[in-house]
Amino acid sequence: MAGKPYFYALRSTVCNRPGWLSRFLDLLKPYLLRLMLAGLCMIGVSAFTALMAYLIKPAMDDIFVRKDIRMLKVMPFVVLAVFFLKGLCQWASDYLLQHVGLSAVASLRRRLFHHILHMPLSFFDRESGGVLISRITNDVQEIQNAVSKAVTGIVRDVFMVLGLVFVIFYQNWRLALVAVAVLPVAFLPLFVFGRILRRLAMKGQQAMAQLTTVVHEAFRGIRIVKAFCREDHEKKRFDSRNDNYVRYARKSAWFDALSSPLMEFIGSIGIASIMAYGGYEVIMGRATPGSFFSFTGALLMLYKPVKSLSKVNSFIQRGIASLERVYAVLEGSDGVENTGRSRLKPIKKRVDGFVEFRNVTFGYGEEPVLKDLSFRVSPGEIVALVGPSGAGKTSLVNLIPRFYDVWEGSVLVDGVDVRDMDLEYLRRQVALVTQQSFLFNDTIRNNIAYGWPHPDTPPDEEAILTAVRLAYADEFIECLPEGLDTVVGEQGVRLSGGQQQRICIARAILKDAPILILDEATSSLDSQAELEVQKALDNLMRGRTTFIIAHRLSTVLRADRIFVVSEGRIVEEGSHTDLIERGGLYARLYRLQFSGLSDFSKSSSATQ
Repeated sequence: MAGKPYFYALRSTVCNRPGWLSRFLDLLKPYLLRLMLAGLCMIGVSAFTALMAYLIKPAMDDIFVRKDIRMLKVMPFVVLAVFFLKGLCQWASDYLLQHVGLSAVASLRRRLFHHILHMPLSFFDRESGGVLISRITNDVQEIQNAVSKAVTGIVRDVFMVLGLVFVIFYQNWRLALVAVAVLPVAFLPLFVFGRILRRLAMKGQQAMAQLTTVVHEAFRGIRIVKAFCREDHEKKRFDSRNDNYVRYARKSAWFDALSSPLMEFIGSIGIASIMAYGGYEVIMGRATPGSFFSFTGALLMLYKPVKSLSKVNSFIQRGIASLERVYAVLEGSDGVENTGRSRLKPIKKRVDGFVEFRNVTFGYGEEPVLKDLSFRVSPGEIVALVGPSGAGKTSLVNLIPRFYDVWEGSVLVDGVDVRDMDLEYLRRQVALVTQQSFLFNDTIRNNIAYGWPHPDTPPDEEAILTAVRLAYADEFIECLPEGLDTVVGEQGVRLSGGQQQRICIARAILKDAPILILDEATSSLDSQAELEVQKALDNLMRGRTTFIIAHRLSTVLRADRIFVVSEGRIVEEGSHTDLIERGGLYARLYRLQFSGLSDFSKSSSATQ
């Protein structure tokens, strides 16, 4: 079916993606000039390090063996100058590389967050919030460590190795061949442990994502946790995920800790061989003590950067694993939302509100939820959608702002297929009030201003006050110590359910969209709060094409038409009176709901 979700397109994209090295290079490409400057400074570091090793020869031979007083006067100042210039280059290179690493990763974090915001809802249906938070925080942090620390170490150490290799070959090429022959063996742990560390890093990041999910869910649902006395259960969940992460971290630490002493031991084989062979050369008079100690000093300096490479290896492997996880999101099979080809935006700023479903079929998995739906709603008409839970009512209204795309058929607004409309423009034409009133942990003013339809201009204060008044929210806002500047708390916890809903209605009023969707907007409220919210909804619905989803049939009596949805189809259509007279599904639902209320009232009266 056309437009069917990822079930038909699901396939691995890992093999089709570029390698991790090319991705790192893409991250660093915008900072090429700074990298070149850092590289020049690194060359300076390696050159001065090599010069320090070389200066051992004249210091030993001219000062301590030949007792040259002129060299004694000059050499201390030369050594000071070399150390100063080396330190200056070291500072500049480290700062530039840290700057590049922080900037590159900040850009990647921004790109990842922006990309996730534009992913379709099917992506969020599948991925948990904790996993996504882990991608943006933990994974990106590991990439930052790889770029800032590992790249710094690699560039510095590689240049240092090259400079020192030149010195040892210049001093004694025969001894140098013995030393360099050991280097490939010394590097062996890097290659052997590298693959193990990368695999462990990938599993460790997955374990951290699971841990973050548990924390995210526990804190967001803390009232449910406490209400059901499930603190111990959440502790066990956390401890299990935490222990799982620590298990992989310990394995990584084991291999990481082993690689450095192993390389050092292998390097000691080369040093012992050189000590024996070089000492024999000095005793036989084929080399001076100065040249031998200069060679030995350069060799000891050479093994230091080689050993350092083993330490940065763990940063690299964790960075590669995290980079693959981040790009799995950036290049995932879902892709970003199709923004459409705008044919309506240049014509008028506001649609009339004519909505048509034409042979629409849609679902989330293999089976369709909506089946061959067709109907028309005129501008300003109020339509109620009723029916059993799971009948497809919310799925139906979700297709209007293109939260999902249809499998077959089309949804039209003012005669234009929503898939051919600019997505941002389309969604500016639709206001939404849901059962779960979502408020940001911000002031009431800013929560209402979130609906301001002109993002390029600051919200108009008078428009906000008008929205507050029409939503009947001014009554309780005036009683708050800070009024509109009151912070509502996490998920609006400092306000009652009815107050939260009226803030959401004020936000929708401020948006002033011609199409309105009310998805169970009053079902979670008590009778008194529902009456207050209903007055606000009456103001909100005035002059707008409105879709009302409600299980409480008392809230749909004012609708112009009622659609009864069952098993993905509209089985009845008409006014409340017409549907009651027909005696179909709507009449049965109505009698069931109100007979239950009547029986409850009689029972209460009898008890009294």
